[in-house]
Amino acid sequence: MLQIEIIGFAAGLCLAIGLVPQILRVWRLKSAQEISLSFNLLYLTGTTLWLVYGLFIGSISLAVWNGVNDVLLILLLAAKLKYGMNRGTHGS
Repeated sequence: MLQIEIIGFAAGLCLAIGLVPQILRVWRLKSAQEISLSFNLLYLTGTTLWLVYGLFIGSISLAVWNGVNDVLLILLLAAKLKYGMNRGTHGS
């Protein structure tokens, strides 16, 4: 079972790291026009559901990394609302 959790931690790490460059780019450029609001909301909903699922089945890797992804996606959503919505684009 430990080997399965190691795979889960590796997968979660890859997904979380994948969000970081996008978040940094948005905050650096102060522009989120190219970020899709619907993508962000759907991705956040999905990771939150995976977090709950991970808690129910007792998977530490699912719970931890989907919690991390939720935080990162909330940061991206905040950036979208701050830097993307007020410039005439509402995402797709």
